[in-house]
Amino acid sequence: MPPRRAVTGRSQEPRQRFAEELRLLRTQRGESLRQLGKALGWDASLFGKMESGRTIGSPEVAEALDHHYGTPGMLLALWELALCDPTQFLEQYRRYMRLEAEAVSLWHYAVSAPPGLLQTAGYAREALAAGGMKGQELDQQVEARTGRRKLLEGDDPPPFRVILSEAVLRTSLREPQAWLEQLEYLAEAAERPNITLHVLPFSAGPHGLMNTAMMFLRMPDGRTVAYTENDVRGELIEENSKVEPLQRTYDALRDLVLPPAESRKFILRMLEEVPCGPSI
Repeated sequence: MPPRRAVTGRSQEPRQRFAEELRLLRTQRGESLRQLGKALGWDASLFGKMESGRTIGSPEVAEALDHHYGTPGMLLALWELALCDPTQFLEQYRRYMRLEAEAVSLWHYAVSAPPGLLQTAGYAREALAAGGMKGQELDQQVEARTGRRKLLEGDDPPPFRVILSEAVLRTSLREPQAWLEQLEYLAEAAERPNITLHVLPFSAGPHGLMNTAMMFLRMPDGRTVAYTENDVRGELIEENSKVEPLQRTYDALRDLVLPPAESRKFILRMLEEVPCGPSI
């Protein structure tokens, strides 16, 4: 078993340490990424992304690498630490934001909150403040979130399909006027030619994404990446073998939604229930 290195510098961060160990073990073996991929049966690009810290792969990959390098359990243990590293989620989300800005089409499933691309300033402020944000940081994050809406505007905006769980429309803000403005914005967005908005009613019953918000991006090179979020974590998924089953789950969900016209009527009915009344 190769000697373990002292943990110094950035290698104290679990995700970075995992990537460093992978690079060290491969270079000590004198293998190229292509040779490693051929030996283990995965695409060489996966190992390149793991060594650069762009992904940590799966436990199956970590176990295969442990077997390949003769490091029983070491890489799997580092993988588990990297999986729980809170810094990785922020890094993945930042990368997702960069990819979102480049996407040629987008589709989304929202569990309990409108997607960031369709949030008003009032909604974003209350939601972010509920998470403990305040002061200048809160102002900056509200501006950043509402600034994302520009992606769907302009002369040639990308197509955007969004499925809103009924829970999104039932979870109102504390401030009625801010909630009214958010519903009005959703109703207006549903009429734009580049936006297809569906409501998934509670009557649709259980489905494969009940507790997971899901975002897909079609990139200029034709590949699709996914980003999943639940109550405790988010994950950027770029491996095609993992993206495809998620797409199938999303496609199955589409069979349960209301058509666009009925979905907009659903939102308008929600507007009628707001105490101050709709203004559209």
